[in-house]
Amino acid sequence: MAPPLININDIRLTFGGNDLFSDVSLAIGDRDRLCLVGRNGGGKSTLLKIIAGEIEADGGERFVQPGCKVAYLAQEPRFDKYSTVEEYVLSALEDHEDEYAYRAYMLLDAVKIDPQANPNNLSGGEGRRAAIARALIADPQVLLLDEPTNHLDLPTIEWLESEIKAFRGAVVVISHDRAFLNAVSNGVLWLDRGVMRRNDQNFALFDDWSEEVYRKEAEERAKLDKLIAQESVWAVQGISARRKRNQGRLRRLYDMRHERSQQEGRIGNISLASDSGSTSGKVVIEATEIGKSWEDKHIISGFSTRILRGDKVGIIGPNGAGKTTLLKMLTGQIEPDEGTIKIGTNLTPTYFDQKRAALDDTKTLWDTLCDVGGDQIMVRGNPRHVVSYLRDFLFDEKQARSPVGALSGGERNRLLLAKQLAKPTNLLIMDEPTNDLDMDTLDLLQEMLSEYEGTLILVSHDRDFLDRVVTSSIVMEGNGVATEYPGGYSDYVHLRALSAKAESDTGVSNTKPIKRGGGKGGNAAPAKAKSKAKLSYKDQRDYDTLPAEIEKLETEIKQIEGELADGKLFSTNPDAFQKKLDRIEAARAEAAKAEERWLEVEVMRDELGIE
Repeated sequence: MAPPLININDIRLTFGGNDLFSDVSLAIGDRDRLCLVGRNGGGKSTLLKIIAGEIEADGGERFVQPGCKVAYLAQEPRFDKYSTVEEYVLSALEDHEDEYAYRAYMLLDAVKIDPQANPNNLSGGEGRRAAIARALIADPQVLLLDEPTNHLDLPTIEWLESEIKAFRGAVVVISHDRAFLNAVSNGVLWLDRGVMRRNDQNFALFDDWSEEVYRKEAEERAKLDKLIAQESVWAVQGISARRKRNQGRLRRLYDMRHERSQQEGRIGNISLASDSGSTSGKVVIEATEIGKSWEDKHIISGFSTRILRGDKVGIIGPNGAGKTTLLKMLTGQIEPDEGTIKIGTNLTPTYFDQKRAALDDTKTLWDTLCDVGGDQIMVRGNPRHVVSYLRDFLFDEKQARSPVGALSGGERNRLLLAKQLAKPTNLLIMDEPTNDLDMDTLDLLQEMLSEYEGTLILVSHDRDFLDRVVTSSIVMEGNGVATEYPGGYSDYVHLRALSAKAESDTGVSNTKPIKRGGGKGGNAAPAKAKSKAKLSYKDQRDYDTLPAEIEKLETEIKQIEGELADGKLFSTNPDAFQKKLDRIEAARAEAAKAEERWLEVEVMRDELGIE
C-alpha cells in the first residue's frame, strides 16, 4: 500500500480558551475522495486550512510527502492583489511550473470567465469559478476545496463533478450540497464535537452511519449514568464502615463522574417552524404569455403558468438565465414587457432574498429581530424574549448584542430565517436560501417547507433540496425559453431525457409542460387562437360575484376562529361553542366550493380566449 500523501497526527487548536478540536488524526491517500462534514462553527474550514498549511495548529504534527503539490480553494477567495483574472489564476504556479501556464485559458474557457476581466468586479459565482480554475491549474496531487459549489449554477456544478471524477489525485471537500457529495465521495471525515471520525463509504450512507454512532453513544451514556447512580448509593451507605478498604472504589466513582461531565451530548438543532397565516385565494399567481428583455438580451418570452394555493414551485437554470427576474415578475416586484400577471387575493408574502438585503450589518442581532424596540419579538402571534428566540437558532446569548456584520455566511442565513419565519405568511418566496447552511439545518428547513401549508416559490441550485421540497419546476435554459415540469430536479432530468429520445426517434419534440387546475403551464404548447365566444349568463354572474362571496366567507371564518380561541366559551356555553364549530366547518366547505366554482369558470374563460 502506498504511503499517504498527507498525514495529520494529534492536531489540536484552541480558540477563545477552549479546544475547537483536539487529538485529530487523519491520513489522505492518493485516490481518496473525502468529504469533510460537521456543524457550522465546528472547525471544518479551520482544519482544512491546517491540512493546506495555511495556518499552524497549537499542537500535533502535519506531514506532506516531499514533492506533493497541494492546492487549496478558500471559502472566500481574495482578488485584491490582482488586476486580471489571468494574473490571479497564474499566481497559483511556482517558478518551475511555467509549463502549466497554457492551462489558464483552457480552464477559464471551461468556466466561462474572461481572462482579462478585473477579478474584483466578478460576481459571487464568477469569483468562485475563477478560484476553481486557480486550484486546478498546476495539476496538484491533493485538492482541498472549501464550499466549492457556493454561488455556482447547476451546469458549473456538474462540470466540477466531472473534473473531480477525472482528477488523478486526492480530494478533500467541504460542502452542504448532498447531491454533489454523493457524486464525488468515496469516504467521509466527520468532525463532531471536536472529535474526528472516518467512514470509507460514499456520503449517501452518512445518515445511517451517524445515527448508529449517536445510538451507541446514547447506550454507553445510559450505562455510565446507571453505574454512577449505583456507586453513589454505595458511597453514601457503605463508605463509613469500609473507608480504608474502599478508597480505590471511591476514586473510581470520582473518575466516572469526571468522565461523564466531559462527555458532550448530541448538538441541538435549530427550531424551525412557520405559520401560513390566513388562507389565500385558490389562484395565487397567474401569468399569461409574459415576456421580458433587458436592453438587447431576451430573458423570457411567451411563458404562462398558474400557481395555486399550496403549490411548491422551484425555478431552475444557469446563472444569468433570468431566474431572479422571473421570480420578481411572478411576485409583482417588476412588470413584464408583454403579457399579464394576476396576483391572487389575501396574500401575505415573505421574501428571503439572495443578497440578504433585509439584514443591516451595522445593527445588532437583538435590534434586527426587535426592530420596534424592547426585548420581545412576536413569533407567529406569540411574544418571545429575543435571547430565547435566538437560542432556537443556535445563537449564543453573548452574540445578541454583536453586530450582524460579524456573522459568518451560515449565521447570517440563520438570522434571516429567524427574522422571516417569525411572521405569519401564506406566500414564501426564497431566492437561494441554502447557501452556507450546514446539512442538519438544511434537513430541518426541508422538513419545515414540506409541512408548510402556504405557497412556496423557490430559486435554488441545490438538486437534493429541490427534489425533497418542490412539487413542480420551472426550468430556464438561458435561451429565453422557460418550461414547467412536474416534480423536482431529478424528475426534470428524466423527462428531458425522455423528450430528447422521442424527438430523435420521431423528429417531433415530446416536451409537455404540466397543467394545474386546467391552466396552462410552461410555453411548449402553441397558444390557442382567440375566440369570440362568451360565457353564459350564469357563468358570467358567478365569475363576477364569487370573489366577494369568498371574501365574505373568509372574514366570517376568521371571526369565528377568534371566538373559538376564547377558552371560556366552551366551559360557559358549550352549546354556543358547538354551534360556532358547526358553522365554521360549513363556512369552510362553502368557501372551498365557491373557490372551485370560480376556478372552473376561470378555466372556461381561458379556454375561450376571453381576456
